[in-house]
This record gives sequence, C-alpha cells and structure tokens, in this order.
Amino acid sequence: MSTGFHSLAITDVRRETEDAISVRFAVPPPLAETFHFLPGQHLTLRAQIDGDDLRRSYSICSGPDETGMRVAIKRIGGGRFSNWANDTLVAGSQLDVMAPAGAFTWAFDPASAARYALFASGSGITPIVSLIKAGLAAEPQSHFALFYGNRETGSILFLEELAQLKNRYMDRFEAHYFLSREEDELAFLNGRIDRAKMHDILTLFPPEDAIDMAFVCGPEAMMDAVETALVEAGLDRSRIRSERFTASELSADRSAAVQQLEQQAAGKPIKVTINGKRRTVLYDPALESILENGRAAGLPAPFACKAGVCATCRARLVRGKVEMIRNFGLSQDEIDRGYILTCQAIPVSDDVEIDFDA
Repeated sequence: MSTGFHSLAITDVRRETEDAISVRFAVPPPLAETFHFLPGQHLTLRAQIDGDDLRRSYSICSGPDETGMRVAIKRIGGGRFSNWANDTLVAGSQLDVMAPAGAFTWAFDPASAARYALFASGSGITPIVSLIKAGLAAEPQSHFALFYGNRETGSILFLEELAQLKNRYMDRFEAHYFLSREEDELAFLNGRIDRAKMHDILTLFPPEDAIDMAFVCGPEAMMDAVETALVEAGLDRSRIRSERFTASELSADRSAAVQQLEQQAAGKPIKVTINGKRRTVLYDPALESILENGRAAGLPAPFACKAGVCATCRARLVRGKVEMIRNFGLSQDEIDRGYILTCQAIPVSDDVEIDFDA
C-alpha cells in the first residue's frame, strides 16, 4: 500500500439522504493498481480546512463492476470534515486520497454456497453494501440476509440501490429494515437492533443453521449487542467480522497500565523504515505512540483516525516487541503476519524495528 496521497478528481456527488452524500472518484489508468480495492475497505481523504490538515477515513460503497470508487460521507454533529464535505464538494473538485486499506473484507469464492448475515446501523451500511454487491456477483449459489437499523425511512442510506439488488437477486438477497422512530405494521421491524431484537432475529435465523459468516458495522452499542448475541447463540467468533468507526474510552485500570508502559518506554530506540529510508528515533512518552514519535522526527508516516480504527498507520513489526493500546483495525491474520497499528503502539523492548513499506 502506498503511504502517500494522490489527487483524484470527483466525477459525481450524490445526495443520498438529507444529511449524507456519496462521492465518486475517477481513477486514472496509471493509478489503477494502486487504487484496486476489496469490498469493505475504506479510503482516507485529506483536505486543508480553515488552515488545518484534516484526514478522515470513509468506507467504499462501490461494487466490483462500477466505474471509479464511491464513498459515503454522513454529517456528524461538530464534525469539521464531514460538514465541510457535505457543504463544499461538487463534481469537478479534486481531493487528496490515500490507497484503499482495511481488513473488513472477504474473499468470495464462485464455488461457495454460503449463507451470510449482515448487520448494519446508520452509516455502517457503507462497507456492508460493497460486500453485498461483490458477494452477490461472485457467488451465484450464496444467500445474503441484511438486517439494517435506522431512525426513519428517510435516513436509510442506499435504499434505492438495495431495492434494486433485491429485485435483481430475489431468491438470494433479503433486506430487513428496523426503524426506531417509525412504526411498521410488523412489530418485528420496530425498534433498534439491540439484545432483545437480536433474540427475535436469531429465532428466525438460528446461526448454527442459517449463518456461515456474519458481518457487523455500526455504533458501538449495536455492534456489542449483535456480536454477543451471535456468540451466545452458538456462532464461533472466527465467523464474525466487525468494522468499528469509533473507539471506546479506556477503562481506568487500562489507562493506568498504559501510562506505566509509556514511562517504561522512555528513551527506547525505534528503527523506522519508510519510503525506502531508515531512521532511528528515541521514544518520548509525552508523544504517546510510535506514530507520533516518528512524525515528530520528521518522518512522513501515514495516519488518519489515530484511534486504532482505520489502520491507515499500519506497519510491520520486523523485530522487537510492542504493545498496542487498542486494536479495532487489524484482523487476526494481519497480527499473525506481524502488522501493528503505530498510532497505538508502545515499544516494550530495546530492539524495536518497524517497516511502513512492508
């Protein structure tokens, strides 16, 4: 993955709901390989807003047969980037974009005949819809069931696209919409996707019989309810993939442990390779992570959320040991292959060496 940004042209800005847009980028042929994406991945966008360099990651909602790449950007109260994007971006604009990243994806197999359950709430549908499009196209024998929560009908992202998919794949795709501020004649569809609602869902779709793989994306409380209910109903955790947009606060005990690790790491050398060059930096606990120490030393290390969610700052641990404060962005496979989130990493040995180019 390239560690740099590329200026891409915006070819279309679509109003999806009252408070959300989708933005389509054109990818020139020389960058086609760099911007090849897997369903469920995200893009990191960068803009200068009121003199500040702001970066945010947004999930790709495009399918494999669509031209260009499209992301959805929903307004967030107080969100400087999301509000600027909704108010400012138009077709013809240019925006700095980093290559696709993220582990919330799946390698669909044309020979597979699987049953997928996909749980989303609000803008959590964005990577989910990309997975649905890719899966329906790639696995003609597989079935996809979507359970999607929103406040009201008007806030449902991609409602028309989902309806088109349902019409196109009537025997293989079903969508269930749960609304917390509107009442449906079918009581099953009223309310949020919480533990009680998951009990209802899993009564109709028992995981041991009807779910081979589950995908979950949305607010933290919803995700916790879905994951817990699936595991308690018998689905192995290895068959649940999750994508979080925000990180929860650390507990008091965890915060104290992290502070102790920071002090113990003071002065430890870290060898960093980036863009083919290697530098050694000494860890300053006041900067709170390997990423911040590297950037303070002038290294162009990539970043976006700095919360352990987006994995933009991913690097391979070549040697030594680190501890990650949080990890919501790396899959177990990536961890097993030696990758770390540098925005969450603290050195715990004296021989740490990391490689952003790996």
